[in-house]
Amino acid sequence: MRLYHNPRCSKSRQALALLEIRNLDFEVYLYLDHGVSVGDLDLLMSLDGIIRTGDETFRNSGIDSGDSAGLRTLLLKNPSLLQRPILIANGRAAIGRPPENILTLLHDA
Repeated sequence: MRLYHNPRCSKSRQALALLEIRNLDFEVYLYLDHGVSVGDLDLLMSLDGIIRTGDETFRNSGIDSGDSAGLRTLLLKNPSLLQRPILIANGRAAIGRPPENILTLLHDA
């Protein structure tokens, strides 16, 4: 399991705590430091609301929310536009808004 985590985000910290109290084996992936993993990109792009469209960077990009290729490129160049937190487990992903949403993936973990 991999948790896309931003330590400055309260929702992300809550999701991290939910996994830690369950003593689960998972990777904390600091996407702001390492960027969005190209290997995860297809899965991430399949999630509704994966891009923070209210962010100024997105609004100024000129990319339409229906432009899949443009959104992929934008996300790779601007990982801060990724919604957070996100848990990836067993080929599935969930956005942790609210943080408890990630628990839907744990029955398969």
